[in-house]
Amino acid sequence: MADDIDSDLFFMSRDELIAHAQALRAGIRKHRDTSMHALCWHHPDLWGLLPEKSDPQPEVPDWPQFMRGCTRYRQSLDDELPNAPRVAKEFTGAPLRT
Repeated sequence: MADDIDSDLFFMSRDELIAHAQALRAGIRKHRDTSMHALCWHHPDLWGLLPEKSDPQPEVPDWPQFMRGCTRYRQSLDDELPNAPRVAKEFTGAPLRT
């Protein structure tokens, strides 16, 4: 059990487990409710809810590969959410941390 990444759960009290579940749910809801351009941002606050402390640095693709990925992601939204509202708002602010 000592090598199990989630072994800390076995030592939490009921109240600690409930508080932990509530924090995880709040983080997931915050991410779920992200919309518009904020969908594309780096989300360290979400994985910061995990007990293991790390600061993973993402591999950042070069611009051509990045833009192809953005286009594919946006196409997946059309494919998976064809009836979602479409808006023509331009991005005008700094990235939102979620």
